[in-house]
Amino acid sequence: MVSSKQGGNRLANMGSLSLHVLRGPWFMVFGTILIMAAAGATYMFGLYSGRIKENLGYDQTTLNTLSFFKDLGANVGVLAGLIMEVTPPWFVLLIGAVLNFFGYFMIWLAVSKRISTNVWQMCLYICIGANSQSFANTGALVTCVKNFPESRGAVLGLLKGFVGLSGAIITQLYDSIYGGENPEALILLIGWLPAVISIVFLRTIRFIKVDRVAHELKVFYRFLYASLGLAGFLMIIIIVQHQSDFTRVEYGVTTAVMTILMFLPLWIVLKEEINSWRIKRQGLDKFPEIKVVQEKQEEVSIPPPQTQSLTLPSSTNEVENQEPSCWKTVFQPPARGDDFTILQALFSVDMLILFVTAICGVGGTLTAIDNLGQIGESLGYPKKSISTFVSLVSIWNYLGRVVAGFMSEHFLVKFKFPRTLMLTITLVVSCVGHLLIAFDVRNGLYVASVIIGFCFGAQWPLLFAIISELFGLKYYSTLYNFGSVASPIGLYVLNVRITGHLYDKEAKRQMEALGLTRQKGEALDCTGAKCFKLAFIIITAATVFGALVSIILVLRTRKFYKSDIYKKFREETKATEQTEMVSTSNGNGTKN
Repeated sequence: MVSSKQGGNRLANMGSLSLHVLRGPWFMVFGTILIMAAAGATYMFGLYSGRIKENLGYDQTTLNTLSFFKDLGANVGVLAGLIMEVTPPWFVLLIGAVLNFFGYFMIWLAVSKRISTNVWQMCLYICIGANSQSFANTGALVTCVKNFPESRGAVLGLLKGFVGLSGAIITQLYDSIYGGENPEALILLIGWLPAVISIVFLRTIRFIKVDRVAHELKVFYRFLYASLGLAGFLMIIIIVQHQSDFTRVEYGVTTAVMTILMFLPLWIVLKEEINSWRIKRQGLDKFPEIKVVQEKQEEVSIPPPQTQSLTLPSSTNEVENQEPSCWKTVFQPPARGDDFTILQALFSVDMLILFVTAICGVGGTLTAIDNLGQIGESLGYPKKSISTFVSLVSIWNYLGRVVAGFMSEHFLVKFKFPRTLMLTITLVVSCVGHLLIAFDVRNGLYVASVIIGFCFGAQWPLLFAIISELFGLKYYSTLYNFGSVASPIGLYVLNVRITGHLYDKEAKRQMEALGLTRQKGEALDCTGAKCFKLAFIIITAATVFGALVSIILVLRTRKFYKSDIYKKFREETKATEQTEMVSTSNGNGTKN
C-alpha cells in the first residue's frame, strides 16, 4: 500500500511538473523564439523576386513598387497594436497566421499561374502577407517584454535577433526540401510554415505575472549563447555552400543540425522551470509554520480600511475613480518612465525626435540592403559575391540586434549609459558603410554589407527599448508599432524618390550615350560607380542629420537615465510576492 501510494505521488508530481513547465514563463520565451525565427520572410524577397519578375512579365520599376508595399506591410503595424490593447495575445497571433497564409498563398497562386492578377492585386497580397510580421511581433515580442520588463533590452535584442536569422533558417529548410531550385515552392513554404508555428503556440504566448528571479538576465544570456551557436553554424554553412555545390543529403544533414541547435534553448527552459518548481514546492511546505502569525496580522490590519471606505459617500468614490478624458491630457504628460496615454506619447517632443531619427537611420540602411544586389552588379562584383553580401547582411543584422540589446542593457544597469546615446553612435557608424558604397572603395562592399547589416539590426532593439522606457508599458503594443512606421517613410523618400530616381536617370544617360532606345517593359540597367554615388552621399547626409537630432534626445533624457528606471518594477514585484505569500498561507490555514 505504501509503495503504491508513493508511485501515485510520483505520477502526480510528474504531471504537476509537466504542467508547470508548459505554463511557465521560460517555455513562453521558447515559444516566442520559434515564432520570431519564422517571422522574417520579408528579408527573403530577393530569393523569389526574380521568379515574380520573370513569370509575370514585370519591369524593374514594377518590382520595386512591389518591394515597397512589402516593406510597408511589414512595418505598419498600428492596427496590430490597437487590437492587442483590447484582445489577448493569442488572438493577435491567430490574425497574423491567417494574414500570412492568405497573402503568400495568393502570391504563390499568381506566380505559378494558377490565377491571373493585376499589379495592384499583387501589391495588396504582398502587403497583407508582410503585415503578418507585425502581428507576430506584437503578439509574441511585446508580450515577452511586458513579462520581463527589467530585462527588456536583452529580450528585444534576443527576439529581434531571431527575426534577423529567420531568413537564413528558412533558406536552409527550403534548400534541404527543394534543393534551392523551385522559387514558387519557397513562396508556399513562407506561407504555411510561420502560420503553423504561431498556431501551435497560441495558448503558450500570454501575459504571465513572472516571479522575479535574481539571475533572470543570466538566463537570457544563456539563450543568447545558444543563438550565437546557431548563427555561427549558419554563417559557416553559408560560406561553405557558396564555395561548393551541396547535394540533397548534405543539405538534409546541415538542416538537421540546425534544427537541433534551434531546440537547444529547450534544455535551458527545462532546467529553469524544474528549479522553479522545486523552490515553490519547498516554499509550500514551510507556509504552515508562519500562517498563524500572518492571519493575526490580517485580522488587525485589514478591517479599519474597509470600514473607512464604507463611510465615504458614493459620489466621492465616483469622482476619485473617474479619469479625465485622454483628449484633455494630450499636452499634460506624466514624468518619463510612467505610463503615457497613446496621444500623450504621439504628441510628445521625445517621440517626434525618435521618429525623425528612425526615418533617417533605418530608412538609409534599409535602402542599402534593398539595393545591395543592384549595387553589386553596377560595381562589377560577380554573382556569387552578391549572394555572399546578402548572407553577410542577414548574419550581421542578427549580431547587431543581439549586441545592441544585451550590451545596452549591461551598460545601462552597470554604468547608467543611456540607450539614446548608443542609438546616436549606431547612426554615426552606419555612415561609414554608406560612404564605402558612394566612393566605390576597392572590395569595400564586403565591409559595407557588414557595417550596414549590423547597424540596421542594432537600431531596432534600441528604438523599441527607448520607447518602452520613456513612455511606459501600458500602451506599448501600439507605441511599439508606431515606431516601426518610420521605416517605410524613410524607405520611400530615400529609396524610391532619391535612389531609384537617380539610378534611372544615370541609366537613361548611359543608354543615350550609346545611342540605344529603351523598349517598353525593358528594365533599366546602370553600370559604374556613378549609379549610386550621389544617392548614397545624400543618404549619408540624411543619416548625419538624424544623428544630430538624436543628440537632442540624449540631452533631454540624461537625468532620466541616471536614475534607477527599473526601481518601480522591483517594488511592484516585491509587493505581489508578499500578497501571494499571505493569500497562500491563508489558503493553507483554511484547509487545515
